[in-house]
Amino acid sequence: MISVLIVLMFSAPVKAEVVEKTLAVVNSEIVMESDLKLLQKRMTKPGMVDDALLMDKSVESLKGDRKAQLDYLINEKIIESEIKRLNLTITNDRVESEFKDMAKRNNVPESELENILKGQGISSAEYKVFLKEKIEKQSLMDQEIISKLRISDDDALNEYLKNNPNSRPSIDEFSVAHIFFSPKKGGPEAAYKRAETVLAKLRNGESFETLAEQYSEDPNFSSGGTLGTFKSGEFLPEIEAAISNLKVGETTGIVKSRLGYHIGKLTGKKLTTDPKFEKAKERIKAQLLETSFKRQLKFWLQNKRDESFVRINE
Repeated sequence: MISVLIVLMFSAPVKAEVVEKTLAVVNSEIVMESDLKLLQKRMTKPGMVDDALLMDKSVESLKGDRKAQLDYLINEKIIESEIKRLNLTITNDRVESEFKDMAKRNNVPESELENILKGQGISSAEYKVFLKEKIEKQSLMDQEIISKLRISDDDALNEYLKNNPNSRPSIDEFSVAHIFFSPKKGGPEAAYKRAETVLAKLRNGESFETLAEQYSEDPNFSSGGTLGTFKSGEFLPEIEAAISNLKVGETTGIVKSRLGYHIGKLTGKKLTTDPKFEKAKERIKAQLLETSFKRQLKFWLQNKRDESFVRINE
């Protein structure tokens, strides 16, 4: 009887203890096989993988690349180490508060937000863990990288001109007056002679505005011969060419245009930025900031890797 019991004891199957595989060690943090499987699950759920850590790769390209997945996790652990070192860890109360704010921003109750996440295969507990890590990472990125980035208006302008080589960075805005002589009144030659007479009076010191009142044949005449204010390219090219190098208050000689003859006066001039650039400036600066951030993040991570203890067991 005793011998039978002994046989039974030794022949009973022994249940082996499962020991999880360690894939990498990053400072005091460990990357386990379960971390890799969890990342693979996260990749199937929208928004659960940090695009910034993909280094311009897509989530799809990460799915079939175990080495790239491990690299992603190592970067996460380096960031986690830095968050702890700089004491940027946040409390669960802060996470709960942020979750409530998210619901308010989307005009839904918290229960509805939880249902939306559930429809995407994400539990509220799982999302709150992700949210905590996201807030902590953002604090780290703000402190270590974003606060040091500088994108100026000149940077945006250079980028705009690179993509729009035919654009002008700035545009002259002219205020112009003229004295007009119409060829419809006695023909071109007679109009030119009238213009010569008035020009002589102007050069003898008579007032431009007074001469305009007396002699201008502009059918839409306004006081002082004022034409208005124009940006470069908006009015008669012959007059623009004649006044473009004048100082404010100076007058032209006789200028021929398709309408007749003019004596022009520059009454005001200023430089204005290209309105198309002004409209696009903030969008361009945001794009440059994003590009610069990705470049600096890559550089920062590499430096931190060089400073850290990293052992890969794969």
